[in-house]
Amino acid sequence: MKAYKDMTREELFAEKEKLEAMYQDYKGQNLALNMSRGKPSASQLDLSKGMMDVLRSDSNLTCEDGTDCRNYGVLDGIPEAKRLLAGMIGAKPEQVIVYGNSSLNVMYDSVARCMYEGVLGGKPWALQGKVKFLCPVPGYDRHFGITEHFGVEMINVPMTPDGPDMDMVEKLVSEDPLVKGIWCVPKYTNPQGYVYSDETVRRFANLKPAAEDFRIFWDNAYCIHHLYNGEPAQILNILEECEKAGNPDMVYEFVSTSKVVFPGSGMAALAASTANVASIKKQMAVQTIGHDKVNQLRHVRFFGDNKGMEAHMKKHADLIRPKFEALISIMEEDLGGLDIAEWTNPKGGYFIGFDSMPGCAKEIVAKMKEAGVILTGAGATFPYHIDPQDRNIRLAPTFPTIDELKLASRVFTVCVRLVSAEKLLAEKA
Repeated sequence: MKAYKDMTREELFAEKEKLEAMYQDYKGQNLALNMSRGKPSASQLDLSKGMMDVLRSDSNLTCEDGTDCRNYGVLDGIPEAKRLLAGMIGAKPEQVIVYGNSSLNVMYDSVARCMYEGVLGGKPWALQGKVKFLCPVPGYDRHFGITEHFGVEMINVPMTPDGPDMDMVEKLVSEDPLVKGIWCVPKYTNPQGYVYSDETVRRFANLKPAAEDFRIFWDNAYCIHHLYNGEPAQILNILEECEKAGNPDMVYEFVSTSKVVFPGSGMAALAASTANVASIKKQMAVQTIGHDKVNQLRHVRFFGDNKGMEAHMKKHADLIRPKFEALISIMEEDLGGLDIAEWTNPKGGYFIGFDSMPGCAKEIVAKMKEAGVILTGAGATFPYHIDPQDRNIRLAPTFPTIDELKLASRVFTVCVRLVSAEKLLAEKA
């Protein structure tokens, strides 16, 4: 088909009329489909049901160091769990603190600790004025929600296929002592699925911040979430690179098993330098006596080791890969060559990043909702929910069944084409 921008007004009008009829047909089907968040499907959750059988009333609940997991104690996690989570990201067990089920909660606590207690004995951020965070965009709405909650000023940093625009990051970090942090999803980024290059990781490790208490918030959420079993993407170890660069304390790394087992009953962890871990544990000792050691033991006995976890994730990949491929195939079939949209083709993670023509994203999402298909809100991938170009949409193909996904994808491409045709007709008026 001819690119929309090359069509005459008459051709565009005919296209719009055809698409409007297709859209009304979808509306008449009373659909109720949801692609709004990157949730595992029921079939993915079923992969972990064996976790419910590894511990029984007659099980030995003592971990390898002799700790009775039923009782109080162990602030930073049982040794087996520390080793398992450290293995996910290539950290050392002594660098790891194991928390409860939510890495989002760990990130919230980390920002709160910096705001009200300071970093390594320094002045609390909240007493230093209007502190700032760098936010690679498009990015993760829940990251932005944390910093917005604490009144932190957020600064957009454009993303590239190699990671954030590092020229901009280096300039802002080195010149402004009120820039205190940056959000990063280094592997299979949310939402585009990009993987930070070796150069990007090294440049992060070698930052020269104007603020001594600057921290990189390294959310390695999709570190083992590969879609393909061949050569999975690799990234440099940020903890090791920071240590090499003489900046061992500059990073907080986060990881969890939320999309590995049950999101509501997983484990989360923070990995950091010796000094950071000691400081954080001092604060934690006031907050808690320890997290759920029985759940930690359950994870370890279910997986055995990191090879067991990798084998488990291949089963996840086999379930969700066809969904990613179906959505991308339908977009290529219905939108390819029209010059009205771009999208990513990730090799892992949970999302596809989609860019419409400028000024169209909100209307596309609204039309999808009217047709009974829920997407993540337009603007969600930017701080304050403001996409300056109103074009980015995060697509989440994991939760629906494959048939539901294919139907939702067809509705989506019709909405994209319809809104684009309407916009171009308005411009040609």
